[in-house]
Amino acid sequence: MDVSWTLWALTVFGLTALIAVDFFIGRKPHDVSIKEAGIWTGVWIVLAVLFGLGLLVFGNSQASGEFFAGFITEKSLSVDNLFVFVLIMAKFSVPSHLQQRVLLVGVLIALVLRAIFIAAGAAVIANFSWVFYLFGAFLIYTAWKLIQEARSGEEEEEFEENRLLRSIENRFGVADRYHGTKLFIRSNGKRVLTPLMVVMLAIGTTDVLFALDSIPAIFGLTQDPYIVFTANAFALMGLRQLYFLIGGLLKKLVHLSYGLSVILGFIGVKLVLHALHESGVHVPEISIPFSLSVICGVLIVTTITSLIASKKQEERQPEPAKDEDSVGA
Repeated sequence: MDVSWTLWALTVFGLTALIAVDFFIGRKPHDVSIKEAGIWTGVWIVLAVLFGLGLLVFGNSQASGEFFAGFITEKSLSVDNLFVFVLIMAKFSVPSHLQQRVLLVGVLIALVLRAIFIAAGAAVIANFSWVFYLFGAFLIYTAWKLIQEARSGEEEEEFEENRLLRSIENRFGVADRYHGTKLFIRSNGKRVLTPLMVVMLAIGTTDVLFALDSIPAIFGLTQDPYIVFTANAFALMGLRQLYFLIGGLLKKLVHLSYGLSVILGFIGVKLVLHALHESGVHVPEISIPFSLSVICGVLIVTTITSLIASKKQEERQPEPAKDEDSVGA
């Protein structure tokens, strides 16, 4: 799909305007209700669907199919991010009324960093077609690793700050408490970070680690930088509302890692086949409609089996013992 610089500029402007509206509406710190989160989650999904349909009308069916496949893949992978976001919020004891501000700015940082990753990835792919072998092998390895972690039952109990975040904290210093929505304050004549700023940086920089598998995954579905960027943008921008909407349901998605591993493994195989095809080897290539059906099917099955397994686990848990005094009464 040929995308002019004018269309790129209009797209970035439109996304910026949507982010500005989102920021303006949620500018006052408050506890996000399930109703509010549900409405805005629906709004972002509808906007993504309209954008995909726009590609179908003004572009072609292939571009539209690649966008929807990429969007659904990135959205499903971003749900895994929410587990870490919960750990970060707990690690820094973020007040509930400030969490929506943290996620908004943190996601914006993540979007900028991902745009850099996408530009770099597109440049590498354009000049070195053999990189598809590396992307495919990496995704297959990541899928195997996810399965191993899921089978071992390992769970990350506490968030550990990355080296970049620790260096920033050491360089500027951090205040001992939150100061509303302030990102910097003066303490003993020195300008220091507030914990709110540290959490925002933690959200944004931690997402880069997730981009290491999500960016190759979407390049396995499309090599169009425009579609890769917009699919990532729509998936990330609705992540804040999704955090509040399904935060309580995250623990019920017990089979999510298995589903994500299947999706990543499938895309990894697709990448390897594509690389072989580019090298002149006559192998079948996986079409976008088939990829989209596999991704959607895996997510539906994973969600259903997760909810069934969670329900059975709750039923097996013993009921709390009744108070003897209340029984005697």
